[in-house]
Amino acid sequence: MYGNFVVKNALDFGVILEKCGVGKETSQVVIKKLSELDTDLSASEIIELYEYILGCVKDSEVLSGVIKLADAYRDKKILSKLLDILLLKTVDNTDADNLINTRVLCAKAIANYKDTSTVGALLYCLNNKGENYKIRLACADALGRIGDKYAVESLIDVVKDEEEKSVYVKESATFALGMLGDVSAIDPLVSIMEAKQGLLGKFSFLKERIVEALGKLNINNSKVLKVLKNALYDSSPMVRINAIEALMNSDYEEAPELIRTALKDEDDEVKRNALIALYNIIGRDILDEVISLPGYNEFLKTEARNIIEEYEEVDE
Repeated sequence: MYGNFVVKNALDFGVILEKCGVGKETSQVVIKKLSELDTDLSASEIIELYEYILGCVKDSEVLSGVIKLADAYRDKKILSKLLDILLLKTVDNTDADNLINTRVLCAKAIANYKDTSTVGALLYCLNNKGENYKIRLACADALGRIGDKYAVESLIDVVKDEEEKSVYVKESATFALGMLGDVSAIDPLVSIMEAKQGLLGKFSFLKERIVEALGKLNINNSKVLKVLKNALYDSSPMVRINAIEALMNSDYEEAPELIRTALKDEDDEVKRNALIALYNIIGRDILDEVISLPGYNEFLKTEARNIIEEYEEVDE
């Protein structure tokens, strides 16, 4: 079959696409046939083929399938085609709605390259408020995964922007800031927690992401400590749990005593997470204390016994 693909020592892409059923078969059949070509073509030829397909095929499902296949190679030639699709350079932008999932896949695949030269394109899509929110979310996540500090300022601007309508984009930008770990994000994130109570009260998961991001920054900072203290009494159980985790992973001397307050929380999951956090910090003593003292309820006592059975019985 390999010989049928060659014309004058070069691959005949038209013949290959025809044999794979592009334009005739379903996208699932086409992708299956394309995935089987590695038995006939070398890696460099496969990359050349994928580059060609990503540059000319218009079927969004076929493009999505090839993006997944191409991720195994992560060749720079393919990267340039991914950027073109993300920016709608080589696809029909009048069909943009059908390309949303394809472009989301592009952003995810681009992130896998860890190539800082792609940051500009990702920022362009992230900062375009007319862009579909799914694509903006994927670009924010990609920026966090690539890890280029150049993106920090733009991500902060997204989180701070009063006119940004998508709280999901704000959430994803906040998560990316935590992944980037740049200390310049601390003051803006703290300011948001302190000043935007209306927005944060409506969307508790944005608070979750901010507390989580501040925890990942893991900096001994009085402003951050104040935010984490307040978060322990937030109305959202997940915000309280994130605050417990952030304190557990911090170097604050006050962390154990602050987490202890959550052992009296009204929510069982918060209590469980507080107990686990204290066990990680203090060790077996907190479990014995919870079991032996009357001030702790039966739920916590049971949890303490379960932890001993699971993690401590080997030592006994």
